[in-house]
Amino acid sequence: MFKIEDLMTKDVITVNKETTIQEAIRIIVENNITGLPVVNKKTQLVGIISEKDVLTLLYNVGSRAGKVEEFMTRKVVSFDIEDDVVDICDCLVKHHFRRVPIVQGPKKKLVGIITRKNIVQRIFECQDFFRDTPHKKDELTNVKIRV
Repeated sequence: MFKIEDLMTKDVITVNKETTIQEAIRIIVENNITGLPVVNKKTQLVGIISEKDVLTLLYNVGSRAGKVEEFMTRKVVSFDIEDDVVDICDCLVKHHFRRVPIVQGPKKKLVGIITRKNIVQRIFECQDFFRDTPHKKDELTNVKIRV
């Protein structure tokens, strides 16, 4: 139905492990995003820094001048560009994620990011999605609910 490549944001804003946490927060705030993939010089995904990760600053008063590496999530759930969009939706719902990085190849080169908003927007734009659903109004009128 939907292809990852058509849904994902391709111009991904990223940081590296050496970026200061203050700079990462500035990027998140100024771009109205909820997280940033962390990549190495080869654009390989090595982590992610999210709003949730930033909140740990409240507990770590002494590390407010730290680097992204100190706060980022290292075990990142990502999807390959060839994966199924339904699997991404399942992941976003099950794990309460707001975004997942999209990678390509065994070296996990970052090629995009998909957010819940990307998917919701595409569903909204695709009016055929609603016309072809089996749950049309006429079919729902005959449903009996047992109590």
